[in-house]
Amino acid sequence: MKDTTHSQSRTEPRQTSDLRRQTAIDQVPARPLLPQLPTLSLYIHIPWCVRKCPYCDFNSHQQGSGLPEADYVTALLEDLDADLGYVQGRELQSIFFGGGTPSLFSAAAIGDILAGVERRIGFAPDIEITLEANPGTAEQERFRAYRAAGVNRLSLGVQSFGKAQLKALGRIHGREEALAAIAMARTAGFERCNIDLMHGLPGQTPEQALTDLDTALEQGVTHLSWYQLTIEPNTEFYKRPPTQPPENQLADIQELGAARLAAAGLQQYEISAYSAPGEHARHNLNYWQFGDYLGIGAGAHAKLSHADGQILRLQKTRRPEDYLARSGSRAGPASAIAHEELALEFMLNALRLTEGFDKALFCARTGLPWASIAARIDSLVARELLRNDGQRIAPTELGRRYLDDVVAAFLPE
Repeated sequence: MKDTTHSQSRTEPRQTSDLRRQTAIDQVPARPLLPQLPTLSLYIHIPWCVRKCPYCDFNSHQQGSGLPEADYVTALLEDLDADLGYVQGRELQSIFFGGGTPSLFSAAAIGDILAGVERRIGFAPDIEITLEANPGTAEQERFRAYRAAGVNRLSLGVQSFGKAQLKALGRIHGREEALAAIAMARTAGFERCNIDLMHGLPGQTPEQALTDLDTALEQGVTHLSWYQLTIEPNTEFYKRPPTQPPENQLADIQELGAARLAAAGLQQYEISAYSAPGEHARHNLNYWQFGDYLGIGAGAHAKLSHADGQILRLQKTRRPEDYLARSGSRAGPASAIAHEELALEFMLNALRLTEGFDKALFCARTGLPWASIAARIDSLVARELLRNDGQRIAPTELGRRYLDDVVAAFLPE
């Protein structure tokens, strides 16, 4: 998951269908009531970008002659109106504008969306509002206007500072544009800013990957999403795979890079997320802690709980033109996570966190008793894949290396 996280934004948990089996709502057996509803976030998907990158498998579409900005704002708020029943009296703890490239939208449009959301749902006093921005479309006054509109955190899709690597990734910016965007964000008043960086890029050496990290650290970065390039289906790279560094180099990059970030005061708190103390992305944490999130926009996903124990997943109409053409609800049929799948669903998220999860959180977010998974936890602890201090469960270093196997231990029997 990436901070910009990942239709599916870089921050949205992927729908891992090989591990997850969902069932229709009316097939879900009775289960205990949830002791309380989880915290609530909102993901807003802006599906357009200047140019589709060859590695991108998100629901993003190259913009044509113009963006239907006003119509899309109207559609987003109609979409939200149809989902208000899921709010159930909760405030929004965070909002994330993902894409695509949300910074293609004007600050006025972003402000209209935020104002419309706030009229419908209460905002927590310390709400985190993040907007993804492409360094190739960065403008000083535009950043100032986003800040004035209510955005208080930026996520810059830098990916690399290397000329050859940026060209291989099909990015529309260069090193200087990336550095300028970081400076603009600071000047515009964004005290909180994430930078996305990738490693394992075509033709990239370990030294070049570490130089990218050093360059980011020199800019005073306090949050970094640093993840390895993966080749996904339905991308140009899948059709014509580039040559990536060999496995031993990828392992070296990960180990050396994590050590360098730690030495600079950025601790790894999730598989691909590093931050200074107190700078964790609240929106991302809500995903990993199995919180609830509304999703509006073309292809956006949502995960929502009911006090009766049902936990639902929704997905919105994917194609932007279809999304705009509809009215009212733009969601397909809701599906409920089967009772026997809840432990797996929770672990898919919570075990991504370096510090793991509290036992009480598992029970609160799933409605399941700890006894339902205690034997599996004990087995994984005995194999030195998890550690258990009596209250908190977390993956060991070995467990993080083989996390898919750890999560698979919670598949329904």
